[in-house]
Amino acid sequence: MDTRKLQDVLRATIDPNQRQQAEEQLTQIHKIIGFAPSLLQVIMLNDIDMPVRQAGVIYLKNLITQNWADREVEPGQPLPFSIHEQDRAMIRDAIVDAVVLAPDLIRVQLAVCVSNIVKHDFPARWTQIVDKISIYLQNPDASGWSGALLCLYQLVKNFEYKKPEDRGPLNEAMNLLFPMMYQLCVRLLPDQSEQSVMLQKQILKIYFALTQYSLPLNLISREVFSQWMEIARAVADRPVPEQTNSVDEDDRVDLPWWKCKKWALHILYRMFERYGSPGNVSHEYREFSEWYLKTFSAGILEVLLKVLDQYRRKIYVSPRVLQQTINYINQGVSHAFSWKFLKPHMFAIVQDVLFPLLSYSQADEELWNSDPYEYIRVKFDIFEDFISPVTAAQTLLHSCCKKRKDMLQKTMHFVMQVLTSPNADPRQKDGALHMVGTLADVLLKKKLYKEQMDNMLCQYVFPEFASPRGHMRARACWVLHYFSEIKFKQEAILAEAVRLTTNALLTDQDLPVKVEAAIALQMLLNAQEKAQKYVEPQIKQITLELLTIIRETENDDLTSVMQKIVCTYTEQLMPIAFEICQHLATTFSQVLETDEGSDEKAITAMGLLNTIETLLTVMEDQPEIMAQLQPTVLSVVGHIFTQSVMEFYEEALSLVYDLTSKSISPDMWKVLELMYQVFQKDGIDYFTDMMPALHNYVTVDTPAFLSNENHILAMFNMCKAILTGDAGEDPECHAAKLLEVIILQCKGHIDQCIPSFVELVLQRLTREVKTSELRTMCLQVVIAALYYNPTLLFDTLEKLQMAVSPATNESITSHFIKQWIHDTDCFLGLHDRKLCVLGLCTLLSATGNRPVAVNECAAQVIPSLILLFDGLKRAYAAKAQESEDEEEEEEESDGEQEVLSSDEDDIDESNQEYLELLQEKDDDGDDESDDEYEANEETALESYSTPLDEENCTVDEYIVFKEVLQNIQAGDPGWYQVLTGNLTTEQQKALQEVMLLADQRKAAAESKRIEQSGGYVFNQQTVPTSFNFGGAPLGR
Repeated sequence: MDTRKLQDVLRATIDPNQRQQAEEQLTQIHKIIGFAPSLLQVIMLNDIDMPVRQAGVIYLKNLITQNWADREVEPGQPLPFSIHEQDRAMIRDAIVDAVVLAPDLIRVQLAVCVSNIVKHDFPARWTQIVDKISIYLQNPDASGWSGALLCLYQLVKNFEYKKPEDRGPLNEAMNLLFPMMYQLCVRLLPDQSEQSVMLQKQILKIYFALTQYSLPLNLISREVFSQWMEIARAVADRPVPEQTNSVDEDDRVDLPWWKCKKWALHILYRMFERYGSPGNVSHEYREFSEWYLKTFSAGILEVLLKVLDQYRRKIYVSPRVLQQTINYINQGVSHAFSWKFLKPHMFAIVQDVLFPLLSYSQADEELWNSDPYEYIRVKFDIFEDFISPVTAAQTLLHSCCKKRKDMLQKTMHFVMQVLTSPNADPRQKDGALHMVGTLADVLLKKKLYKEQMDNMLCQYVFPEFASPRGHMRARACWVLHYFSEIKFKQEAILAEAVRLTTNALLTDQDLPVKVEAAIALQMLLNAQEKAQKYVEPQIKQITLELLTIIRETENDDLTSVMQKIVCTYTEQLMPIAFEICQHLATTFSQVLETDEGSDEKAITAMGLLNTIETLLTVMEDQPEIMAQLQPTVLSVVGHIFTQSVMEFYEEALSLVYDLTSKSISPDMWKVLELMYQVFQKDGIDYFTDMMPALHNYVTVDTPAFLSNENHILAMFNMCKAILTGDAGEDPECHAAKLLEVIILQCKGHIDQCIPSFVELVLQRLTREVKTSELRTMCLQVVIAALYYNPTLLFDTLEKLQMAVSPATNESITSHFIKQWIHDTDCFLGLHDRKLCVLGLCTLLSATGNRPVAVNECAAQVIPSLILLFDGLKRAYAAKAQESEDEEEEEEESDGEQEVLSSDEDDIDESNQEYLELLQEKDDDGDDESDDEYEANEETALESYSTPLDEENCTVDEYIVFKEVLQNIQAGDPGWYQVLTGNLTTEQQKALQEVMLLADQRKAAAESKRIEQSGGYVFNQQTVPTSFNFGGAPLGR
């Protein structure tokens, strides 16, 4: 292909006037054999402008990402395009050299290409990547190392998360490359130049990716492991060059020397935490962990204590290096062996490292003043917790005070010194309170401290609510949040805590204080029942203020505060429910409009939708309020559906469910049409999320559902799309369930639909079915049709027979009946077994036109029914047990926790068992057997109820069965003999039990009916309604 012409087209793509035409040209020529290698050639020409080369490499990257692998050909579809094997071979030959020679801007994109090619072609078609890398790594010419290491990194990254047994090809490659990488690193270590340190960083990243999820002990012997740990230790230990100190602190993080240290510490911590921490590792590393702890603790802790000492002496340490250092030490606190090295230094660490980290910093202050919104975002960002040295400091403080003797006492003594010192800096007071809050759960379990907590709050926390410094007011709220579970000795202190918090929320001028106050209020309401009455008088102002703050900050934590308030004060908020809903909906639109696709925005938007859902759930018994809220909620749902905001389809469908749970307005019927359009456009993957709402449409107002045939048609078309497509068996089970629900719900009204429903599921049964669940769900649709109208069903099956092939050996009817009786043990739960029983009873009592297959299987029918009744008995018992269990609440224990003595290890037994259990599960593979299946379990689809599952359903399967059998015995003794003649003694006994149960259930139903119609009722009017055992009366 002409590379000149290709250059011109690429140049045109970056000129706005020619872009469209140029892109169309590329679309025409990109499928021609020879295009991709020519494009790579153009990208590598040094005399072309960089923007043109960049345009080319991005096009190549997209081409390779989307069209490298061969695709399956769909029947009746044109052959999908993929790059020709001849071109792929040329690119595989050239791409490693290209990465080595390319400038950085191009190299980054080419690395993505390498990653994709490795994914599809390594090792089968591309072992030469290993040879290429090895040649460059062994070559003394340093210019080839960076690109070769980048290619090696892509190779290792492709295997990073794979199980050990799937890593064979990588381990084979690393047998050759790993020693080379080590030799290169050893050679580079003495050279502290920027280029050298960048290469060292790349090597450490490769080592980390290779070992972070599994440590291949056959590839990495103890000797080799020790060599790498020595490299990581040396990098962590060496000083950074003097000139780095002249760089601005905010920019120092990105210097290669600090990045290199960061990766060294990543490795040290990961190796300790995952493979070197006895009692916390999976069994294959048990011996290794004992060796690790004894071999490396002294040397590594010595270096890490030096790092902390630098920080203590106010010498710069980058945040991630500090964080990982603290994490390592935190892991070391649990082991007696490493604790022995840490113990003499630990209090100094608390005082001189953790305390300053936990104190309000200069940077905090600048951010608070310049951008309070960003301050809130950073403080509440869960992703920040994974990288913040402050979070690491909290964790270490908590571990050492909880696990090691005297640490809590020494720390609290220090904290009290700070809090009582008359000239303590407010920043230090903040740090001291931060420490107290971090230790809250430890303090509340120790008798000595638990007794003093009320005083501590009154003396040191409450006064800070009046501090002129915003950060101290915020910290006071934060401490209350962490002590919310305290058992107050005097209710007056709780009342004061609520008053101060509420006041901060309503009147404080600083937004971060309001946010902390809102969360503290939620925690107090969660933990202190008595707090509710103190909040109630101002609940409307609080709610409206909260809505405003949510809108201003778009903070997700606040949406859960809102949910708590709505659930707690449902009655009081009824008058402003409409206002709340409007506010949330408007904020949601605002978040959507400003959403730059960030995760945080999406989390907040989801929180808002969940809050609207909470509001609907608590108001569901108030039809007038629901009618008021509906238009607002519909505007939100409409926006999500019409704009195809797919990430919120699940929440929108939950809202539709809430709005259709009690009644269905004309507008909501229009939403069903909208859902059908969404399903057809891009919503087929959300069918299982649609199901609860679809179930409502069928069952809540069946006459309205039946009044428009498009309703049934839409449902049928959705089920058809699912059952004839490749949605997977779970959605298919849901589709079959929906058809079954429609049949049972509309009994007698949809004769014209039955043939289509039955044909659809029988067709599905002719294709491969992997799970017994899908098979039974499809059979159940036919059983429901049988129960609906047996004559109609058998006519339908005969017509289908004629259409398929009248001359086949076995009729469809016969095949269905035999499959059904064979599968009765696959029917689980209450509903499925009940329908199965009713279906078999219908089959037995069919007079005159009894299908031949029933006669053929006659001897198996009653044993199948006995099996079903046995399952039903267990299922009913389990249901009764479940209701009892829900009533029994567990009491929490409030025991003291033991600290460890200096020579004890903190071993997490449950974690250990869990790891081993996971391991065993992995080893066993996935052969799930039905034995583990609880006989009484409710099936996942049982929640989609039908008239047969109603509390007041008059059809009792036991009574129906008994009557059918008695009628046969009286009216057709010969048939009765065929059915029961071959029963074993045990089966006869079981049959008698079922008959007895039928009588008991009949009697129970009769007495319930009499009671409901006002018959005999013995109500003792003298029973007291509340019992007072010397305390507050119960039962209010």
